[in-house]
Amino acid sequence: MNHQINRRHFLAGAGALTVSVVLPGVEARAFVATAGTALRPPLDPKRLASYISINTDGSAVAYFGKMDMGQGTDVGVAQMVAEELDLPAERVHIVMGDTGTSVNQGGASGSTGVQMGGVALRNAAAEARLILVEMAAKHLGVAVDDLTVDNGMISAKNDPAKRVSYGELIGGRWFDAEIGWNGLMGNPLGLKTRAKLKDPKTYKVYGKSAPRRDVAAKVLGNADMVIDIKLPGMLHGRTIMPPVAGAVPVSFDESSVKHIPGVKVVHEKGFLGVVAPREWDAIKASRELKVTWSDAKPAFVEQKDIYRHILNASVAKSGGDKANTEKAKLDEAFKGAVRIVEATYEFPFQSHASFTPGIAVVDYQPNGITTLWTGSQKPHYAADGVANILGLKSEQVRGIWTPGAGCYGRNDAGDAAVGAAILSKAVGKPVRYQMMRHEGTGWDPKSPASVHRVRAGLDKDNKVIAWHFHSKSFDRLNVHSNESNAADNLFGQMTGAKPKPQLTYGTPAESYRFPAKALTWDVIPPMLEHSSPLRTSHLRDPLGPEIHFASESFVDEVAFAIGVDPIDFRLQHAENARDKDVIRAAAEKSGWQKHTAARRQRRGDIAFGHGVAYAQRNGTRVAIVAEVEVNLKTGAVWGKKFTVAHDCGVVINPQLLTQTIEGNIVQALSRATLEEVKFDGKNVLSVDWETYPILDITQKPETIDVVLINRQELPPTGAGEGSMRPVTAAVANAIYDATGIRIRQAPFTPERIRAGLA
Repeated sequence: MNHQINRRHFLAGAGALTVSVVLPGVEARAFVATAGTALRPPLDPKRLASYISINTDGSAVAYFGKMDMGQGTDVGVAQMVAEELDLPAERVHIVMGDTGTSVNQGGASGSTGVQMGGVALRNAAAEARLILVEMAAKHLGVAVDDLTVDNGMISAKNDPAKRVSYGELIGGRWFDAEIGWNGLMGNPLGLKTRAKLKDPKTYKVYGKSAPRRDVAAKVLGNADMVIDIKLPGMLHGRTIMPPVAGAVPVSFDESSVKHIPGVKVVHEKGFLGVVAPREWDAIKASRELKVTWSDAKPAFVEQKDIYRHILNASVAKSGGDKANTEKAKLDEAFKGAVRIVEATYEFPFQSHASFTPGIAVVDYQPNGITTLWTGSQKPHYAADGVANILGLKSEQVRGIWTPGAGCYGRNDAGDAAVGAAILSKAVGKPVRYQMMRHEGTGWDPKSPASVHRVRAGLDKDNKVIAWHFHSKSFDRLNVHSNESNAADNLFGQMTGAKPKPQLTYGTPAESYRFPAKALTWDVIPPMLEHSSPLRTSHLRDPLGPEIHFASESFVDEVAFAIGVDPIDFRLQHAENARDKDVIRAAAEKSGWQKHTAARRQRRGDIAFGHGVAYAQRNGTRVAIVAEVEVNLKTGAVWGKKFTVAHDCGVVINPQLLTQTIEGNIVQALSRATLEEVKFDGKNVLSVDWETYPILDITQKPETIDVVLINRQELPPTGAGEGSMRPVTAAVANAIYDATGIRIRQAPFTPERIRAGLA
């Protein structure tokens, strides 16, 4: 017998024996997020009530304009608020990612959840505490300086009997006070407090590993997920994508789906979709609708020619950091070199390949509030995108973040929101739109393919006197990462919105110092200007893996060229003391053995080696030593062990930080060894996990050792992406140590390894 069973059905049955399990997706769930806000003052970034409230029991609620995408950010932020309010972390509740309850703090973006969003709420908490202490001083008739606070109870230092709780002072009411606001929205939103922030010496909550709050519900299958949202009268929607990228529907035969109950076809310019009362009927209709497409010519070069195309393509925009080297000085330095080391590195398009494709529910209400339920990591901006496509004002759309699949930057969640909005407006009913697997992987925004050329000039003493790192790539933001404009969404472009590419890229983030140095880039035009499955945007740690694969691989190449150990070379040239500290810490913890050439160590058919790489990211410093094994017969690469030294300022929650780093390592290893978007002239061919494989559990590292450098005196910086940045280079350098083969094209597939060995 071969019974098919899924996690939710299994747990629902098991729940009857042990716990009461409420199945997700019931209609009432969709309205929970809209309740309880009627008496709240209007959201205003200048008002303290927009960020903090106190319940009648003295516990606190923080309203977070970002959200947690599976790393426990909400717990870290709760600890930051708790520290300033003198409450235990478990007495701080976080409400996040809802445009009706929080101001726009930029969503999950650039590892700024703690660094910017959390810091703002920490400051709001400090302001709230000061106000509460001032209220207590009047209530108790005691000077402010003579009061102390513990667990939400304010008491006189010299007479503990004189005391009053937060709940007694203001519980259930809203703060009626302003707070200093820097006038910015999104990630840069900042708040100033009159209160003095806690001295690190007095921390009680920071540094403790408060547990995550979402795991039990997810494991038991009763968490509210975007895939489960249901509304009365809701229809299900699907789209029909062109067989050739850039083609548009010329005509369609609606009678070809008339046998499917309740189906309606929605057509607007290049957008073609269907809705039906039952999801399977919408899927059938999307497959069976007969469509005549325009004769679009293949827009893409063949996969094998992509890097040649990048090198030969015209330049749309150039940029980079030339601050410490004028071009003439750099040219002169290279002319004076007695030896030049140079190399070229190539990195492919990569997909988010999220666990589920994009999903959204939109209930269009032209005379009321249109509501969006989305798994996007930027619900405020996704709501703006829905308003934009519907011709509404931003305040007419409420965006409610509901957990969905992993969203590692700009995936297809924003596209799904716009697709649902178009369909909902067309039929006048709420629509749940979901991409199919082949659409989610095939048509999501991609990270850009790129080529990196690096040169180093050496003098007669083998000293580096000139260094030039240059990237040439597709645009980092062909579509913007925040989803707020129809022109930055796939279906918005299909309905005629004109894209406005940002034409930007980036440079290595490190502190290496050489007499003459330049970090530069060129961006080339997209192969298809709009409605492209190869449109590019942010993927976790935007540009970090590709740029630092080239930069840190080349550092090793130069070190070996002059006979210097890779760790020693980095320590000789890195100027920043914190950078040197993480490099030393990773080397020491890993038991690094100095070497100046590939060691080619063997155990039978298995070669093994070690490689190092380091990088900065928005104030965070990370150094990684990778230990890999290479099967000399199959070419398979296994990232066996990673030693990670991590400095992101003050450590708020060591366990969650460590787990976040581990997640980064696993995903980065997948991208380094497996992930590559395949395509032909007509369309993307990587449409599922067979054609776009990702790391499975049998390929995970055996060990990930994490060294946390806790700098209590410094503010927290982002940890969500920094440890992803050096992984690809560390693995490449370890492959070289193991085999003597320098792999300069990612990913490091068995085919490429075998070709290198041959």
